[in-house]
Amino acid sequence: MNSRRKVILTKRRRGRRDSHRPNFLVWLLSVVLALVALVFLFNVSTVFAGLGTAFGIYSYYAADLPDPHAIETEQENFETTKIYDRTGKVLLYEVFDPRLGDREYLALDQIPQACRDVTVALEDKTFWDNPGFDPEGIARAFWQNLQGGAIQGASSITQQLVKNIIIDPEERIQRSYARKIKEVIMAVEITRRYEKPQILEWYLNTNHYGNLAYGIQAAAQVYFKKPAHDLTLAECAMLAPIPQYPILNPIDRPEEAKQRQKLALDALVRDGYITQAEADDAFAQVLEVKPVQERFDIIAPHFSIYVRKQLEEMFGADLVYRGGLKVYTTLDLDLNNEAERIAREQVNKLMEEGHNASNACVVAIRPKTGEILAMVGSIDYWNEEIDGNVNVCAADPGRQPGSSFKPFTYATAFAQKAVTPATMVMDVRRSFPDPPNPPYVPENYDRKYHGAVRLRQALARSYNIPAVWTLNQAGVRNVINTAHRMGITTLNGDFYGLALTLGGGEVKPLDMAYAYGVFANTGVMAGQPVPPELQRPGQRTLDPVAILRVEDPKGSILWEYTQPETQQVLDPSLAYLMADILSDNNSRAVAFGSNSALYFED
Repeated sequence: MNSRRKVILTKRRRGRRDSHRPNFLVWLLSVVLALVALVFLFNVSTVFAGLGTAFGIYSYYAADLPDPHAIETEQENFETTKIYDRTGKVLLYEVFDPRLGDREYLALDQIPQACRDVTVALEDKTFWDNPGFDPEGIARAFWQNLQGGAIQGASSITQQLVKNIIIDPEERIQRSYARKIKEVIMAVEITRRYEKPQILEWYLNTNHYGNLAYGIQAAAQVYFKKPAHDLTLAECAMLAPIPQYPILNPIDRPEEAKQRQKLALDALVRDGYITQAEADDAFAQVLEVKPVQERFDIIAPHFSIYVRKQLEEMFGADLVYRGGLKVYTTLDLDLNNEAERIAREQVNKLMEEGHNASNACVVAIRPKTGEILAMVGSIDYWNEEIDGNVNVCAADPGRQPGSSFKPFTYATAFAQKAVTPATMVMDVRRSFPDPPNPPYVPENYDRKYHGAVRLRQALARSYNIPAVWTLNQAGVRNVINTAHRMGITTLNGDFYGLALTLGGGEVKPLDMAYAYGVFANTGVMAGQPVPPELQRPGQRTLDPVAILRVEDPKGSILWEYTQPETQQVLDPSLAYLMADILSDNNSRAVAFGSNSALYFED
């Protein structure tokens, strides 16, 4: 894992000598104004030194910058990141840099025009004319700061190239005016020395597209198993947004990736590259994503890769792959191994009984801290016949949860105070209006009717007809809102009917475990904040925790989870009531027996 492997690159071709350099006077004025704006954004006290200060800043930082020609070479020195279990004694995964293996560098004319156009339209619409950065974007950020608003980024394609290749990995994660100024100056210098087509060529060959894919050629192979020159407009539009948020890719988050494909196509229409009809046609195409699976040394693979992807979002791929980080996770390896054993045994038992079962996932979370203690995404990561490398615990769009969704229905109804656990319901054959769907006639799992039952017993025994009646009283949208607040991140459509309470919508097992933790923790959700850019209205703002501490090679702490953030998302009395019903062995014994798999001795 530590051995260095030579990077194989095809001969790099200089960009065409096109007239893609900005006017010198425009360039000079833009640089000065940008530097003044940047200094003001990060350090108000120095802005009034004026334009002379801007020239001084340029000279000061330019004198100590790396040679822009360094962008033409790959860095060879690196340290691997090591991911450990919660004890710090077991190495789960040593993250190697995928760029140290063979990869093919493509000349710009080998990359489809659609991929070039969508990258420019989405990332930097002024790319062909700007001086290496977007003056309008920096001016907008400058004005927002004056108005007291949040500072927004305005990184151009050239700035991103500089950050990804030239700026030291440790410095890339710093939010400082010094780094931003260096980035802008280097982007200007590169724009002065190289033609725009060459810059775009470098960018498309060095971008990180998630799932260990660096460069457009690797991305085409990883997601579509084809060379980049065969990519269609629809596929280019799917790939182009990934570098902004690599986790939102068509393997890990297909729904979000589809939404971002739409944004990319809209940008192409906006800038006149394609017509609306062409965009609609591309968006309507069903793309077949074909993830590649390779064997490598790893323990608890689904959890370890889940952590690696979180690290990429937190620190950037370069620091993760080359920065020598030491990462201590929340995983209890003994518990994880036991969960995997039990899951495998259960699947084998079901198959022997003639059931159509081939896979399972298990996730365990500590409710008071939100820490993920176990995550078994499948019974065999390396088994391609069951898509074993897919993390069923966390993959979109999720799985149907069956009756485990019923508690969200009852919690919503109890919160409305229209019914109580003592409310009597008739468990008899009945038809429920379910517009715009046909009338819904549910049946119980035992194909029997049980007459008058209280809601407490109906939930404990998992009767279907009372659950549908309760959902009809509470309202489908209200129940979904409760599920979202408690941690469910799916169920974002508007087409769900009364079958929802019986598992008629898809959810992620990881979300379900997190939401059930709210019942167990007196209505309190514990975890770490969801990044603001990933938050959705009405949904949870905390996430379960997989990483306890991240250190650099010198042992300095870059990030640490010292204590959870908490939110009261359910009334404590309601959470207690739900936990009491779900743990009431006497109430469920009539249906499942007094010593069922749901019973645990105190």
